[in-house]
Amino acid sequence: MLASSKAFSGFAVDDIDRARDFYAETLGLEVELLDEEHGLLSLHLGGERDVLAYLSPTMSAPSYTILNFPVDDIDAAVEWLGGRGVELERYEGMPQDERGVMREGGPLIAWFKDPAGNTLSVLQEP
Repeated sequence: MLASSKAFSGFAVDDIDRARDFYAETLGLEVELLDEEHGLLSLHLGGERDVLAYLSPTMSAPSYTILNFPVDDIDAAVEWLGGRGVELERYEGMPQDERGVMREGGPLIAWFKDPAGNTLSVLQEP
């Protein structure tokens, strides 16, 4: 029954206007306001499914990465994000370089947060 469902993912934000500005203006994504009264945004990511961002004023950001953006060139992506005012996260014990990119043990990856504190990443497969 569920195998053919058109499932989608979603995550909470604490301020729908700040989220819309961040995802549309800062990250340059196509963002659609689905329901202003209830605070629902659809992030069009270029795939078959969109991601829902929904208002939850009392949300607590999870400690894990909620959304990953595969890129062809991690260094170009990190530079582009920095140019848009996005600061990369640094985690103690993680082998991140001076730019904040982890280059060991898997894909090249750099993390950053949205205004609600949700963790996002850009990653480059080896």
